Parts: sequence; structure tokens; C-alpha cells
Amino acid sequence: MPIKILHTIRQGKIGGGETHVLDLVAHLDDRFSSEVLAFTQGEMVDRLSQMGVPCHVIETERPFDVRVWSRVKGLMESRDYELVHAHGTRACSNSFWGAKQLGLPLLYTIHGWSFHQDQKPALRLMRERGERFLVHRTNCNISVSQSNNQDGINLLNMPNSRVVNYGVNTTRFNPDGESALTHEELGIPNGKVIVGFLARLTKQKDPLTFIRAAAEVHKTHDNVHFALVGGGELEADCRALATDLGMMEYIHFVGFRTDVPAVLKKFDVYCLPSLWEGLPIGILEAMAMKKAIVATPVDGTKEVIEDGISGLLFPEFDHRAMAQCISRLVQDPSLRTQLGLGARNIIDQFFGVDRMANEIGELYLDVLSTSQST
Repeated sequence: MPIKILHTIRQGKIGGGETHVLDLVAHLDDRFSSEVLAFTQGEMVDRLSQMGVPCHVIETERPFDVRVWSRVKGLMESRDYELVHAHGTRACSNSFWGAKQLGLPLLYTIHGWSFHQDQKPALRLMRERGERFLVHRTNCNISVSQSNNQDGINLLNMPNSRVVNYGVNTTRFNPDGESALTHEELGIPNGKVIVGFLARLTKQKDPLTFIRAAAEVHKTHDNVHFALVGGGELEADCRALATDLGMMEYIHFVGFRTDVPAVLKKFDVYCLPSLWEGLPIGILEAMAMKKAIVATPVDGTKEVIEDGISGLLFPEFDHRAMAQCISRLVQDPSLRTQLGLGARNIIDQFFGVDRMANEIGELYLDVLSTSQST
């Protein structure tokens, strides 16, 4: 009989961690049987159903929400899971109690720490204490980047740590695949260079710097249009800034889309001016699609983007430096091609989805073997 795994994830909407879970459950081999617990509804739940993967929903948007712990434990007990794999802080903080009560091994994948340098000191301290509490109550802690792993060791004295980088489904993210998506569907005239931002419109992803850089680029390149694909709490601020800068004709708010490979295929340049990251799946997907990338050298991003080889890097918040990178790529299509090929080569060598699933599958077996012998 296959080993029955429960994956827990903070939400049912599609984001980086949720994409990882979808790919992981699809590519684990037949030694394992997966079910998923999401703490909100969303499209991921629908996709799992289409894949034939059982998915359960217990609603909460809070970490350490003791009100749902008994229900989580009840689900674990009723479905006879052999191991729990929590993805992200909210999921782990609402899964650890049930797992420990039932004696189930618990793995925790850190998709970026919940604390970061932009928080007020009191909030950051609280988040660090919460993460320290969690990493000392698991059988294995998985970081998606060396940077996150080192932070966990240095700041939290994290035990039992492993690094397993994300993997990209290169069948889905295939730059040679067909796409029926048109410029018009993105609201962009034909014949324009498209510089794209595909991420949540949040402080972490810093879309305001993207908009300021777009205005700088437009001063010398009026054939360039800019697409923001995604939604989030900064959307109104982004629209207001684009209006103030006189850029609403050239900046297109596309909204949330599920056809990510098709959208990336339309981009000439992909931008991600993040302030912090674990390892951004969006970067890896753009690399798989042979896109020229402009990004900030934060956390896991700097581990996959080598400046001038697989993308161009600029300092956080520096919209003028970002604009200079974009302008270089607008002016030099051969550089775009060169960087895109370099990016795809890194994906092919190090970031395949089967490699990721195999590494995690072996961790499951190691953890189960160790827990059964103690």
C-alpha cells in the first residue's frame, strides 16, 4: 500500500506555495498517496479535484488559530495519514498540534520566512518566536533556498534542516508550446515590446518601483508597454501612481490570470522587484520560458539569477537602476535572447520538477524510518 501523506497549505488560491503543492502531488511516485488540506477555498482546490487528489478545506486565515486545531486533528485521525507535510507558516502552525497528538511525523517546508526586515521590531520579534517554536517541533525542516536555510540556522537555531529547491514543470512551461493568447487580450496594441510584472500586487513584490521604472523607460522608449498581471492590496495605489505619472495609456492592469505560461510567452522582459523572497517560483517559471529577467538580488533570487548570465539585477527600491536594465533589454533583442537561453539552461540543469519530487520522496522515507525506530 502507498504511504498516505497529508499536505497542508495556507490557502486554496493559487500562489507560489500552492503551485509547488500542485506539482509535488502530481510528481511523487506511486510509493506515495497524497491528500491536501487547504485553509481557504480557491482554484487550487478545483485543480486538485480535476487531478483526482482529495482536498479538504478548513477555513481560517490566521496562524496559530487554536479554534481549528481539533478539526485538523479529527481529519488526520479519520483519514489514517502516515505523515504530515505542512507548507508555510500558517499551515504548519495549524497542523503541528494534531500531528503531535497523533504521533505523526511532521515536515515543514518554509516558503520564505514570515519575518522580514521590513517589519516593525515588535512584529518581527513575534514572528521569529513563532517560527522558532515551529521548527523545533518538526521531524524535518525544508528550506527552498540556501538563504532561507542559513537564516533559520543563524536566527532560530533550526534543527533537522534540508534545502530542496523548487522544481518547474517544463512540459507546462515550454517556450516552444503553442499559445492562442493575443496582445489584445492583454489590452496591449500589436507590435509593442511588452515588459511584464506577474505577481501579487503587494509590498513584498514592490509593484510601485516597477511603475516608477516604467515611467523612466517611457521617456526614451515610447514603443514599450507594461503589463501588471495579478491582484492584491496595492492595486489602488498602483493605479493612482500610474495616473499621477501619466502612464495609464502604457501600463495595463491585466488582473489575475491562470494561463501563466501563455502570459509569459507574450512578455519580452519579465520583472520582479521583490524586497524579500524564499525562492520565487515566478522567477523559475519565467526562466523556463526563456525570458530575459530583471530582478532584485534578494534571498533565493540571487541564487538562481547570475547578473549578465541568466538575467539582470538591480538594488531594491532603485527604480532608475531598474529602468536602465529594462532599457538595455529593449534596445538589444540579442541580449534578451542570450539571457533567456542562460536562464533556461539553469532550469534544465538544476530545477526540474521530477528532481524535486524525488528528493522530497526520499525525505519522507528517511523521516518515517527514523520515527519508527525511536
